[in-house]
Amino acid sequence: MQVNPSFRLAYVPGVTPGKWVRVWAERLPDVPLDLRALSAEDGEAALREGTADAGLVRLPVDRDVLSAIPLYTETTVVVFPNDHFLAAAEEAELGDLAEEVVFHPLDDTLGWPAGLPGRPAIDRPATTADAIELVAANVGVLLVPQSLARLHHRRDLTYRPVAEAPQSQVALAWPQDRTTDLVEEFIGIVRGRTVNSSRGRGAQPAEEPKKASAQRKPQPQKAGAQKAGAQKGGPQKGKPRPSAGGRGSATPKRGKPKRRS
Repeated sequence: MQVNPSFRLAYVPGVTPGKWVRVWAERLPDVPLDLRALSAEDGEAALREGTADAGLVRLPVDRDVLSAIPLYTETTVVVFPNDHFLAAAEEAELGDLAEEVVFHPLDDTLGWPAGLPGRPAIDRPATTADAIELVAANVGVLLVPQSLARLHHRRDLTYRPVAEAPQSQVALAWPQDRTTDLVEEFIGIVRGRTVNSSRGRGAQPAEEPKKASAQRKPQPQKAGAQKAGAQKGGPQKGKPRPSAGGRGSATPKRGKPKRRS
């Protein structure tokens, strides 16, 4: 008995592939979608090692090995306790964090080319989840993509968007040398292609043209042809047509009826 191939899709924390998974299930019900939740670092590694066919990952990735299509860019937020002074504003600025201890977890997804704002912590937390625990203990604050703030939501914490902070970009990536029909199918799904416009195996073949006689529809005759047909066998051109008014009399012109005096 032949087993249908599956499509292995990796995704990193904060990414929610649900809407694309639903389209896949409708379009390719005979191909199981194997979802693999991995850390930000392990997502790219799975693609390089061939343990995933494609992945929803965070940029940058190694473009010498992987192809990538950017999907969206996330807002960066700062996470802090509910009673923090930053809660009074709708948006924070990097300058507002100058006196704050800002955690920089080892799985940071933002990157800081100009350096992290505020004061560094003594040690870097191993994960974002560990950093959230330290923020809840009122030790410092944390800058993350908004989806990660929602993922690690706690009632005693809140967050605000931060102007001019680096942002994280989510992309669909896959190995350059393994662009299969199923990969093409998923590319079409995330790009919003219809079934007929997709280049993957789910695309529907074009219908063969039917016989010309079956498709041919009666064409309406032109006005001149209709007039000629109507006059065929009738009075010759130029001669007045008999009317009810008498023999040889011209057809009366249409117009508004004159009021009798």
